[in-house]
Amino acid sequence: MAELIVRKAERGDAEAVAKLEQICFAAPWSEEALIRDMTENEMAAYVVAEYEEQIVGYVGLWIIIDEGHINNVAVSPQYRRQHIASRLIDKMLRWTESAGVKRHTLEVRAGNQAARALYEKFGFQEAGVRKGYYEDNGEDAVIMWRG
Repeated sequence: MAELIVRKAERGDAEAVAKLEQICFAAPWSEEALIRDMTENEMAAYVVAEYEEQIVGYVGLWIIIDEGHINNVAVSPQYRRQHIASRLIDKMLRWTESAGVKRHTLEVRAGNQAARALYEKFGFQEAGVRKGYYEDNGEDAVIMWRG
């Protein structure tokens, strides 16, 4: 049986990450935006999960001084509930903390209880709400912080 590989993303992963964006999000980033972010944005950091030579998940983050802002966490629908998101987040947290990041933040849809529980497992706590944050349906975002 193949093993899941969790590693830092490379420029060549951008197309697969863009496909995950299309599948997982109502307002996905374009492949061009992802390539720019992955190659030109010195603040950006990406980790991917690879299974049988296919990117099945990723997490993207921007490092701003000593804080990490997690932009997106995505796992292909057929690979969900296999702890891939946990492995991605764990790798990202360990990697960025070793690089000097002291606190992490993210926004999550208020109604996404599974994601909120996952983030709480890693020590994220609710810190506020952004009313009407999501453009596709006006849903609120819960702001969460860790550290």
